[in-house]
Amino acid sequence: MKTIVLVCDGMGDYPIEQLGGRTPLEAAKTPAMDRLAQEGKVGLARTIPSGFVPASDVGNMAILGYDPHKYYSGRGPLEAANMGVELGNGDVVFRCNLVTSDGDRLMDYSAGHITSEEATTLIRHVGRELGSGTLNFYPGIQYRHLAVFRDLALTGDLLKTTCQPPHDIMGWTISEHWPKGPAAERLIALMETSRSILSGHEVNQVRIDLKENPGNMIWLWGQGTKLQLPTFRERWNLTGSVISAVDLVKGAGRLAGLEVINVRGATGYYDTNYAGKAEAALKSLKKHDFVFVHVEAADEAGHNGDLRQKVSAIENFDRLIVGGIVKGIGTLKNVRILVIPDHLTPVAKRSHVADPVPFLVWGKGISPSAVKSFGETQAKASGWLVEEAHQILPRLLTEPAI
Repeated sequence: MKTIVLVCDGMGDYPIEQLGGRTPLEAAKTPAMDRLAQEGKVGLARTIPSGFVPASDVGNMAILGYDPHKYYSGRGPLEAANMGVELGNGDVVFRCNLVTSDGDRLMDYSAGHITSEEATTLIRHVGRELGSGTLNFYPGIQYRHLAVFRDLALTGDLLKTTCQPPHDIMGWTISEHWPKGPAAERLIALMETSRSILSGHEVNQVRIDLKENPGNMIWLWGQGTKLQLPTFRERWNLTGSVISAVDLVKGAGRLAGLEVINVRGATGYYDTNYAGKAEAALKSLKKHDFVFVHVEAADEAGHNGDLRQKVSAIENFDRLIVGGIVKGIGTLKNVRILVIPDHLTPVAKRSHVADPVPFLVWGKGISPSAVKSFGETQAKASGWLVEEAHQILPRLLTEPAI
C-alpha cells in the first residue's frame, strides 16, 4: 500500500460575502480534489485539540499520527530538529522571527518576507550583540530563526512564560502582547534591545530605501524542549518521506524517521515550486510506501488577508500537487490519499482558528460518500467528524476498509 498525505496549510476558511457566501476552497476551481471527493469520502477533523493554541506545529503533528497531548513540546524543538541544532536536557529553544515594528505596533510578522541571505546577516548580527555562552541564535529560512537558552536555572521559568505568535497580532499594539510569566522581563528586554541593534543596520537601510519592510526587531515565541518521537518504522514498519519548505514540518518528519526531501524553488510562499514538490513525491514513492507533502502558500495568504492569493494558492495546490500526483500514480491500485489542511486560517481573521477542518480520503477500501465537490459545507454535511485527527493516519495505514 502506498499512502500519500497532502497538506494545504491554512486552506480552510469561513463563508465570505464577496464569494457569494462560499469559502475560498468552495469558490476555487479544484477539479482534482472534487474528483477525489466524489470517488472517496469527506468529513471534518479536529486537528487542534481542546486547550492547544491553533498552530501548524500542533496540526501537522496530529496529521502525522502523533497525539499532541502525548508528544507536543513546542514549535521550537521541531524546527531545531531539521536545522541540526543540538539541544541538551533543559535547553529551551524559541522560534525567533524577524519582524517589522513601527513604534509600539507590530506591522509585519515576516519583515516583508525578507530573503534568507538578508535575514542571515541580521540574525548573525543579533547573535554577536546579544548572544552569550547561555544564549545562541541560529539563522533559518527567510524570517524564521531560532534562539536557544542553555541555562538550566531558567528552564522552568521560560517554559511557564506565555508568548504570542507574531502572525496573530499584526497591526496590534506590541506592549499589550508582550510575553507574560516568570521569564517575561528577560524576553522583553532582549526583544526591545534588538530594535536598537537592527534599526540602523545597512541591510535594513537598503530595504527601507527600496520601500520594503525592514527586519528591525526579533520576536521570541513557540518555546519548547528537546523532543523524541517513535518513528514510522517502529510504529508501522514503514519508511517514508516529507516534502515541505518550512523547518517545523521537515523537523517533525525527521523526528518521525522520514526522509526529508528538499525541493529547489520551494519557498514557503506564493511562488513555491508546486510542480517540483509533486514530482519529488512521485519519485519518492518508488522507494518508500509513504509520503507527506506540505504546502504553505494558502496559510500565508490567510495571514496577509489576501483573498485573491488564497484562492489562487488553493487552485495551484489542486492543479499542480493533487492533480499532478493523481496523474502520476495512474492506475496504481494499492494507494490511499489524504487531503487535509492543518487548521483554518480565515482571511477575515488573518490568524489561525481551532475549528475542525475539512478533509478527504480516497483509494483502496474507502467507500464513496456521494458528494459532488470538496469543501467545508460538504464536509460538515457528511456527518463524519473525527474528534482526534491523529487517529486518521493510523486508520489509513492499518485498516482494510474505511
